Amino acid sequence: MDDLPDQLVWDILSRVKKNVDRNSASLACKRIYKLDNEQRQSMRVGCGLDPANQALTLLCNRFPNLEKVEITYAGWMSKLGKQLDDQGLVILANNCPSLTALTLSYCTFITDLGLRHLASCSKLSALKLNFTPRITGCGILSLVVGCKNLTILHLIRCLNVTSVEWLEYIGKLETLEDLSIKNCRALGEGDLIKLGSSWRKLKRLQFEVDANYRYMKVYDRLAVDRWQKQWIPCESMLELSLVNCIISPGRGLACVLGKCKNLEKIHLDMCVGVRDCDIIGLAKKSSKLRSISVRVPSDFSLPLLMNNPLRLTDESLRALAQNCSMLESVRISFSDGEFPSFSSFTQNGILNLIQMCPIRELALDHVYSFNDIGMEALCSAHYLETLELVRCQEISDEGLQLVGQFPRLCTLQLKKCLGVTDAGLYPLAGTDKLDFLAVEDCPQISERGVQGAARSVSFRQDLSWMY
Repeated sequence: MDDLPDQLVWDILSRVKKNVDRNSASLACKRIYKLDNEQRQSMRVGCGLDPANQALTLLCNRFPNLEKVEITYAGWMSKLGKQLDDQGLVILANNCPSLTALTLSYCTFITDLGLRHLASCSKLSALKLNFTPRITGCGILSLVVGCKNLTILHLIRCLNVTSVEWLEYIGKLETLEDLSIKNCRALGEGDLIKLGSSWRKLKRLQFEVDANYRYMKVYDRLAVDRWQKQWIPCESMLELSLVNCIISPGRGLACVLGKCKNLEKIHLDMCVGVRDCDIIGLAKKSSKLRSISVRVPSDFSLPLLMNNPLRLTDESLRALAQNCSMLESVRISFSDGEFPSFSSFTQNGILNLIQMCPIRELALDHVYSFNDIGMEALCSAHYLETLELVRCQEISDEGLQLVGQFPRLCTLQLKKCLGVTDAGLYPLAGTDKLDFLAVEDCPQISERGVQGAARSVSFRQDLSWMY
């Protein structure tokens, strides 16, 4: 090893991805230990950091070129020692001049004061906060004022982030490319308007409302009315994920859906108020769409709309089929209690989409309208490689036995399907048709029944969901 040039040793170390393996390799000799210290760019620490501030200081001195740091206290208990506090962020700011990405998870001792110290990290471009209950909007504002190169910001369960001045400030910078806000109770759809011209640069947006908290306050429609009709530029948007959101006709997030001409992936989960015209507008504008996932709320979960029901129908699927020629991943799901055969997407609409687009991945959850006839139609799905069926109770052994005739299918997942038994898998035994078969919580399929049905199989059965 002494004869190898430093660059070659660095190249070897760079191929060792796991920190535990790198730690072991660095103990081989003093030279590797020294070179590893110089090259190490990422570090993940947490409950084992005790005493926290002293240990962090030693690590920062050992690895002077750290760029990515993750501090997580998931599963922390007081007997594991005191958590890292604001002084720990002072240590990071003073000892990690190359810091570009920081993740804080379950750090309950860190406050706004600690974030204020990070404002001196001029290279910081990514900040992810997951359950940091003592951080407020003031702390985030002080950070974004100093870190003007921030392109990634994730806030997950930050319950005390109430003010949105930081959102307005970062909107004026026009640097943000990836924004994720999940279950931050005080932040609603109306607050996103504060992004202003930053919508033009945004490539990825994830916005999730706390469902339990939302249902206690949504029906006054204040969040809906805060949006005013305006043009929102979203030319750079590639991925959009909205969960438990209100889609108000002609304004707000509804405008966003029709302005994403480069969108490649969209996920709409339990979004209230999505209409056919929204999906049709999306399909016509987003011809590059590759993946769509939709979970439709049941009638019983939407008292807001009982007097004026807004339903997604086959018209949406038809628009996708006609305009999105690159679509290859589709997931359609209905919440518990939904009967889509009566009120939403039909089997014919789903099959038409599959026939007109190069669908490689198809997932159907709670789609009771999909039956053995649909399975027979999939025999002509020339691109389909992965099929996931969850709680599709109209599919029987007769339909399942047709899987062997699907031209390119290599992965099959069955979950909580009541109508299929071991007999449905018999034709697959020993054929090597499937690379992978997963069966979960299907009461009439046994572990013995899946053996030999694919090169690799996974079986799990927990029937508590039935009771």
